[in-house]
Amino acid sequence: MKTHRMTVAQAIVTFLKNQHVERDGRQQAFFSGVLGIFGHGNVAGLGEALLENPDLPYILVRNEQAAVHIASGYAKASNRLRTFACTSSIGPGATNMITGAALATINRLPVLLLPGDIFARRNVAPVLQQLESPSTQDIGVNDCFKPVSRYWDRIYRPEQIITALPEAMRVLTSPSDCGAVTLALPQDVQAEAFDFPAALFERRVWLIRRPQPDRVSFERATMAVTRSRKPLIVAGGGVLFSEASEALAAFASRSGIPVAETQAGKGSLPYDHPQCVGAIGATGNLAANRLAGEADLVIGIGTRYADFTTASMTAFQNPDVRFVNINTAEFDACKVAALPVVADARATLEALTAALRTHKVSDAYAAQIARLRQDWEAEVDRLFHLNTQPKPAQSEVIGAMWEAAGPRDVLVSAAGSHPGDLHKLWRTRAPNGYHLEYGYSTMGYEIPGALGAKLADPSREVYVFLGDGTYLMMPSEIVTAVQEHIKLIIVLVDNHGFASIGGLSRSLGMGGFGTTYRERSRASGKMDGALLQVDYAASVRSLGAHALKAGSLKELKAALEEAKKMDRLTVVVVETQPGVGVPGYESWWDVAVAEESQIPEVRQARADYVEARKRQRYHLGTVEGKD
Repeated sequence: MKTHRMTVAQAIVTFLKNQHVERDGRQQAFFSGVLGIFGHGNVAGLGEALLENPDLPYILVRNEQAAVHIASGYAKASNRLRTFACTSSIGPGATNMITGAALATINRLPVLLLPGDIFARRNVAPVLQQLESPSTQDIGVNDCFKPVSRYWDRIYRPEQIITALPEAMRVLTSPSDCGAVTLALPQDVQAEAFDFPAALFERRVWLIRRPQPDRVSFERATMAVTRSRKPLIVAGGGVLFSEASEALAAFASRSGIPVAETQAGKGSLPYDHPQCVGAIGATGNLAANRLAGEADLVIGIGTRYADFTTASMTAFQNPDVRFVNINTAEFDACKVAALPVVADARATLEALTAALRTHKVSDAYAAQIARLRQDWEAEVDRLFHLNTQPKPAQSEVIGAMWEAAGPRDVLVSAAGSHPGDLHKLWRTRAPNGYHLEYGYSTMGYEIPGALGAKLADPSREVYVFLGDGTYLMMPSEIVTAVQEHIKLIIVLVDNHGFASIGGLSRSLGMGGFGTTYRERSRASGKMDGALLQVDYAASVRSLGAHALKAGSLKELKAALEEAKKMDRLTVVVVETQPGVGVPGYESWWDVAVAEESQIPEVRQARADYVEARKRQRYHLGTVEGKD
């Protein structure tokens, strides 16, 4: 057997360079590079291997968590057909990646994590940054990755990578099981040489299959559609990952069934498609939520039914509602007691279109859909042009960004009040044009996630929408963008604190306690002093990027036009009109309120909460049980 003698790190890098994926006859390299920061746990291993292999690019980031976010953003924008590996030293560098790993796994995104680990031979212990356990020597901080990884392994011996690396690829390329994969690499093992079989490094193409629906489930799903009077499709991220937008558009057009979108599924249809009714759930609009409340059949496609999608199990109020779920993951397909169709979204939609050739919703239902869509579009226009003075409302900022963006441009956001307003208001015109991380709702994802989206397709302008709270958590990857000559347009809203959680606090009767950026008062001892004055534009400029300030809606629009002409990352800082929000549109989100309190507002909020919970439902009736 032919072998190649090299270090474990060199073998890993060589293996990664030779992994490709194929879907629908198109092949491409799976790994586009490695992101990370070197330390004593990886500099002599993976660092040396990457130095020897410049054809697998290495990108230096400023925070290991951000490295994983960049990889996740890249994988999401690539429909999971490409990704990056991420490396760190042992200790804090590794644990910095845990949040990113959780984000990737929750959002079903393939990311390979290669954290350094302590010496496998153990005679040098405790090493710098080692967490010791008095009960075992076989534990370390990298064990924290186990619950947030789809696959986890620690490489104690060089030959273990011969079986570990293919297993990692199996998970990373699985439509149903993908997420973060962690291979913990002891620093001595990384640098150890071994005679590896040459076959390990041959070009390998992993086929991304499109599982077909089984006959029985498909026939029952088809029958359920034909018997329903008010069906509703809930399009999740799986529609985009499957590249099923055209198939969904064809099926919706032929059948007349309306399509509501989750955060991850927004953009499954262009906003002006006659069957697109937009955002559903706790951050949904009036059209989708009205239809959801009356639907007798919900067809979930590539969704995991998160609490925001179901409005904490209050969205679907029809007592006879039943569910059909199309999903590659059996775990998600079986949720809400649905008839599970464990199959690829595009393949199933194409089959449904063929099977239901003449089926169409009633004229009355079609008229209701059209009327609700028309009313909603008028509401969006109203919110885009409120004419608040002197500062714009947040909905007007979103409107200005949408008017500035082109048809293929990408919007990126993640946490705070922005995702709720964007889910309702952003008019997505092309697949992957709406890039929200809301599975883990991670503050700090926005800038690195946008870097990943831009790396995935440099031809698309990428807009980032974030608040001051998120910016202060992780502005560091602006430096990475400058380093790599990556242009982004960032709109930074100065809310003087956490606007989203502040609004939630007030709705719970707590008055926004602990959510505003204020000085601690010398007189009261509380954080009720003057507002903190942070010069965000100066901060941006200090990191090497371009910054603009906008004091009005007119100035914001002018700044966005200037940013479009720039060839580097530009941040536009704008303050919004406080207290001017976007309505909830018959939605609700379950956030527990204190059952006992001395505060009258909290007691009232608890009473409202108890009343709202009466609308929560268990969905236990199956499609088969309806016959």
